[in-house]
Amino acid sequence: LLDRRSSPEIMRLLGDPRLDELALRGVSTPDHVIRTKGAPLVLPAPPADGSLEAWLETVEPRLAGFAEDYRGYFARNDARAPGVRKMLDPLPRLVAAPGLGLIGVGKSAAEAAVAADIGEAWAATVLRAEAVGRFEPVAEADMFDLEYWSLEQAKLGKGVEKRLARHVVAVTGAAGAIGAATARAFAAEGAEIAALDIDGAGAEQLAAAISPSALGLACDVTDRASVKVAFERVTERFGGLDIVVSNAGAAWTGAIADLDDAILRQSFELNFFAHQSVAQAAVRIMRRQRMGGALLFNVSKQAVNPGRDFGAYGLPKAALLALVRQYALEHGRDGIRVNAVNADRIRSGLLTDEMVAARAEARGVSEADYMAGNLLGREVRAEDVAQAFVSAALMMRTTGAVVTVDGGAVEAMMR
Repeated sequence: LLDRRSSPEIMRLLGDPRLDELALRGVSTPDHVIRTKGAPLVLPAPPADGSLEAWLETVEPRLAGFAEDYRGYFARNDARAPGVRKMLDPLPRLVAAPGLGLIGVGKSAAEAAVAADIGEAWAATVLRAEAVGRFEPVAEADMFDLEYWSLEQAKLGKGVEKRLARHVVAVTGAAGAIGAATARAFAAEGAEIAALDIDGAGAEQLAAAISPSALGLACDVTDRASVKVAFERVTERFGGLDIVVSNAGAAWTGAIADLDDAILRQSFELNFFAHQSVAQAAVRIMRRQRMGGALLFNVSKQAVNPGRDFGAYGLPKAALLALVRQYALEHGRDGIRVNAVNADRIRSGLLTDEMVAARAEARGVSEADYMAGNLLGREVRAEDVAQAFVSAALMMRTTGAVVTVDGGAVEAMMR
């Protein structure tokens, strides 16, 4: 996870021609080495013409060089000091990128923010020290002794990471029942959450309830520009994107022969084309990251088992299922896994309490019996759908699959 800072003071330091030399002098106070190592990784300034591919080719050797230098630092000082130590990972915790800013790096958004906070303090200290004299921290040996002091190491904690720690998850339609349950389920697994919804206030409220680092954004998924801006905000906040749950949707009803074209087009915009816009934005990011990823879609049992007067909803959902398979086919080579969840009879904005009451009455059964009208005889909840999305995200060798979450409906079984 990344946290970028670009205050005027930071940008002034990053523009100093002595940056490489200043960075190697060390941290502003010895205990900071615990969080940021002894120096930041200094990157070259990105080209003015925006040709990032050539820039990335220069970044990778610098990262490899940083790691090699850290291994040398450990070997020198480990041989000097008595005791048995296990080398920490050699990757940077602070990146100095001229033209971009100072970037904190961590296993979580909170950890990256701490590194960035320390980086800001380091930049201020360097500038002020150089203004009156020379920035001269403690020697390497003293810094090593503190970094590998057992009591200082204990501050970092030794807990086991959750299954989706270090993952950034964006959920659309997050203010609704299934979206909110899904965002919470991923957060419980350690993921960083970006909650997107046309109801921006609802998305922000959900994010605030999940964690201080979660991001809530207004996003109209039927508007490509809105999707683009939202995904840019996600990557700006967290430094990347790993999993997308394309969940936003709504149902229109009516006999297909009498259905107004405008209604059908409106349904296709939200229940098909919006998913395409979200997927395109996500794939652009994932391909540039070159780390794979997961696209997860909320399809519907209507895609394979259409209901009477639900053509306006079922038709775009059937097209969406085909879209899922197409993305799986074309982006497996990019390491992007693409899977779907087909749910049915979930209390939500698509199936309100009033609708449940009306349908139960029409069938001459109780509301409880209507909601439990499946092979298992149990009502399926939004939380059950959320767990299906989490499970799909964890299936590292599966793509093009459909997970049914309906308690068992023979007509909707895929095979």
